[in-house]
Amino acid sequence: MPHLTIDLEKALALRDRGALFVDARTPAEFAEATIPGAVNVPLLDDEERVRVGTVYKQEGKGVAKRLGVELVAPKIPAMLQEVTTALQGRRPPVVVFCWRGGMRSHALTTFLDLAGIPARQLVGGHKVFRACVREYFERGEWGKLLVLRGLTGVGKTRLLLRLRDEGYPVLDLEGLANHRGSAFGGLGLSSQPGQKAFEALLWDEMRKIPRSGYALAEGESKHIGRLVLPPRVHESLQKETSLWINASIDYRVRVILEEYPAIDRLRADFVRPIKALRARLGGEVVNRLLELLDRGEWESLVRDLMVLYYDPLYRHTRPDRRIEVDIEPLEEGLSSLRAAIEVVLHEKSRT
Repeated sequence: MPHLTIDLEKALALRDRGALFVDARTPAEFAEATIPGAVNVPLLDDEERVRVGTVYKQEGKGVAKRLGVELVAPKIPAMLQEVTTALQGRRPPVVVFCWRGGMRSHALTTFLDLAGIPARQLVGGHKVFRACVREYFERGEWGKLLVLRGLTGVGKTRLLLRLRDEGYPVLDLEGLANHRGSAFGGLGLSSQPGQKAFEALLWDEMRKIPRSGYALAEGESKHIGRLVLPPRVHESLQKETSLWINASIDYRVRVILEEYPAIDRLRADFVRPIKALRARLGGEVVNRLLELLDRGEWESLVRDLMVLYYDPLYRHTRPDRRIEVDIEPLEEGLSSLRAAIEVVLHEKSRT
């Protein structure tokens, strides 16, 4: 039924206007990566998909199709209700996809259409969306990235979030990666998304940056935890004049202690990252850090980690092209930061 299909460009235009996207793949496929904002209404669960695939290989396409019908048929009313519920407040049609735009999305699209729910099957499925994301990061265009940098603990992320609340355009890379971007950056957080999922989320945010506009971001290395920034995105972080945030060691220690809530509960999780510093800091220093951890002397531990490890490691990231901003006291520092942003934007407008 060609009238029930839609290409990716038109589908994304509908998505931008509030259309519901439905991923008909298994929960495991959905968890690995999907189109941001999609809901998962799987025709087959993970075990059922393996069963159908095995039958296909051993007994042929026809037998596998019949097994698929037997497995899916009892679920149809629940699937229709799930989509109906998710559609509340959204604009039809529903856009349905699977991996290649094959039988699974075709079947669910047909069920929805027969039930009177306007639906379209995405031609090419998630595979064509992944190609779109890769193409965007390889050859796409986006606005400038104005980057906040500074030594560990100056509160770059919280400054970005504060500015975002004030209406500034912000690209929160660490938020998308669910990681604070350091050796201890995953402590207390849930698992990071997979690489494909991260790239999809990043694509969704970066396409909102007008080519003639800008967004504020935090300076990152090529890796955020176990995730990798697309090379051209990392290059974009290096191009503009940086906003270098200065703060005292006491201020930075307070910020770190505030960013790791229930820190005693996480005590055991600090052991492995501290031991991993042995090659850089030496056994004697690491043993002292572990003793501070064991005694729960968090302020001393954080201070020593900054002075001995983080500051020497990251001081070299201070770029030549920078505007320095003293962030203490905070409200005065924010005023200085806003003024520095205007200076960078004014410089850009003249080039």
